[in-house]
Amino acid sequence: MPRVIKKETLAEQAFNLIKKDIISGKLAPGEELPEKKLAQEFGISRTPVREALTRLAGEGLVEVSDQKIATVASFTEEDAMHFMEIRTLLEVYNLEATFPMNREVLEGIRENLDAQLAAIGAGSYEKFIDLDREFHLLLAGSNPNPKLRALIHSVNTGVNRAFLVLSHTLQLSAREAYEEHTRIVNALESGAIEEAKREMTGHMKNIVRRMKGYYLEEETK
Repeated sequence: MPRVIKKETLAEQAFNLIKKDIISGKLAPGEELPEKKLAQEFGISRTPVREALTRLAGEGLVEVSDQKIATVASFTEEDAMHFMEIRTLLEVYNLEATFPMNREVLEGIRENLDAQLAAIGAGSYEKFIDLDREFHLLLAGSNPNPKLRALIHSVNTGVNRAFLVLSHTLQLSAREAYEEHTRIVNALESGAIEEAKREMTGHMKNIVRRMKGYYLEEETK
């Protein structure tokens, strides 16, 4: 019997279209996203557009004001550095707290790495962003502390993850990030927890370096 193929809802289609335009830079940070205009462009009602914008806000890609005006999210360098400080502490501690990881978890992470490489090869950076987030959530998934898992999910799904999208650094840094991810997993598989922690710390420092490079580039424009 053939498998049922799940069709995307109108809200999912709107979400993917808007997200793609944010990632590509077609929609700039701070640009307004009027529901009525988007609904007309997509040929749908405002309800699925509103649902899409709400979901994008949950991922940190869109900001919604008290007046219910949605705009593409923007971030200051200070905001980015504060989030990275928190993220580094959480990610490194999590490796120690979940060590040793069981084989099934590591196999799932390896599958994620394979998918990351495939996305890079296909030039699908929006897909890579999702896989990058999933990679870090998989590392945290076996942590028995639900509060810690929630915090790691927040810093990976919210403002910090959105910054990577909006800075347009991924086309240049995706392969570098993939290689950093691979070294972390290699260390975990070999039982070298201190090496894994060093690699994760280095990964976080490289993200900070890429962020600072973006802000420097923006200042010189």
